[in-house]
Amino acid sequence: MSSSGVGRETSGRISSIIERPYTGEVEIPSAAPPPAPGDDSDDRSGGQQETDLATFAVLLRRLNGEFNRIAQEFAQAQGLHHTDVRALVAILDGDEQGRAMTPGRLREHLNLTSGAVSACLNRLERGGHIRRVPDSADGRIVHLHYAPAGRDVARAYFRPLARGTDAARQRFTERELRTVARFLNLLGDELAAPRDSR
Repeated sequence: MSSSGVGRETSGRISSIIERPYTGEVEIPSAAPPPAPGDDSDDRSGGQQETDLATFAVLLRRLNGEFNRIAQEFAQAQGLHHTDVRALVAILDGDEQGRAMTPGRLREHLNLTSGAVSACLNRLERGGHIRRVPDSADGRIVHLHYAPAGRDVARAYFRPLARGTDAARQRFTERELRTVARFLNLLGDELAAPRDSR
């Protein structure tokens, strides 16, 4: 997987690890008040934001870099590898989608060897981030779940990210936010598509 793919995957779910919804007070700097509905001039240069492909590439690279930095700092603070954070994201997705992740599916998802996945899961379990639960019908199958203690650690660490995300959201109307969400969903689908189908 490319570094942009790693960043997209991590950033795409990292907000799910933090508090949802964030209920704290969010302060928006008075020097940059929320734009009026339909106002698309809220960019750093003070002019209208360009929407060509090159501009999007720069903006996405910037976001990818920031999310990678945050994920890497979290990994270092917890004594984990960057791959461990990707595994946590995949396990969280499985929990939220009602389809618990298994070691075999995680190996395919991360494109790692069985030994590497075992080492990753051992680190995560040792740190209290995940728990392994045998399947009730077939004890040979092990389900991976995000541990409550691990969620608490992530929520505390990523609380500033929650505040920043909510502060940015406050600058847009509900209609604009739906457009942003639709774009991000479609972009995620495109990036997740098999290479040979593009």
